[in-house]
Amino acid sequence: MATHQARRRLAALAGGLAVLGLSLGFVGSPATAAPPPSVDYVALGDSYTAGTGADGLYRDTPCWQSHPGYVDVVADTGRVNLLANLACHGALLTFDPEFPSPFYNGAPTVLEQIALGQAALHNAELVSITAGAIDAGSLLALQACASPDTAGCAGTVNAIIANLPVLEAGLEGIYQTIQASAPQATIAVMGNPRLFDPVNGVPVIPVENQAKVNQAIDALNQTIAKAVAESRTNAKFVDVTKRFAGHAANSLEPWIVLDFRLPLPDANFHPNVAGHQAYAAALVSAVKPAQLAKR
Repeated sequence: MATHQARRRLAALAGGLAVLGLSLGFVGSPATAAPPPSVDYVALGDSYTAGTGADGLYRDTPCWQSHPGYVDVVADTGRVNLLANLACHGALLTFDPEFPSPFYNGAPTVLEQIALGQAALHNAELVSITAGAIDAGSLLALQACASPDTAGCAGTVNAIIANLPVLEAGLEGIYQTIQASAPQATIAVMGNPRLFDPVNGVPVIPVENQAKVNQAIDALNQTIAKAVAESRTNAKFVDVTKRFAGHAANSLEPWIVLDFRLPLPDANFHPNVAGHQAYAAALVSAVKPAQLAKR
């Protein structure tokens, strides 16, 4: 009888301790908890994804990459398993030798990157890309607007904006090709930051020209976002405009490289280390890799 009562008391005590443990949050040992699964990740595109601006000022190879770019920063979080970064500084969407682009510099195009990365893309759950700015004529806009000629800057920017519907069709095709090669992947299409602060920034070029360059970037972002929406793929446009507010190339605390002391550095108008960290934060916030891994 005494033994039976003792067992009942021990059972009641164990039950009480269990309830107390649950109420205090001692559900399991953190030491034995499984880590969240990482997401297989592939990066494609142009100089922004290639890390230009993070290190080194001048391109020294046809496919130039700098580190630590935003892809490296995302990989270092442990939330993704980087299978490949195929992006190259200066990469166009495509290249047609019969109608060669004046902006072609020998770097593998995005279409060539996709072809080279078939094995990695087949397993990818996340793909990020920056592309289209060079095809749109960003180099022409920066060249025209770097001078005091406001009329020439405005004319160049207006012509670029008028031709953006052609770019939109090309971007849609690229996103569809990526999705066909990476059927399991979410495609994070990264936008572009405004390069200048015409109001509070250092007047490195005429204020009117700064505003025109920003207008071109806004129009490019709208075109990219529209191409994402109309591609009918699992692509998502990631806007970085607000993140870079107050950190333009001519701001007091820039996240974009701008060095006029040297002859036309390739890194000019690309994110610096802080800028690439901002890109990484925007990507992780927009796609939430842990949720992709649970699908």
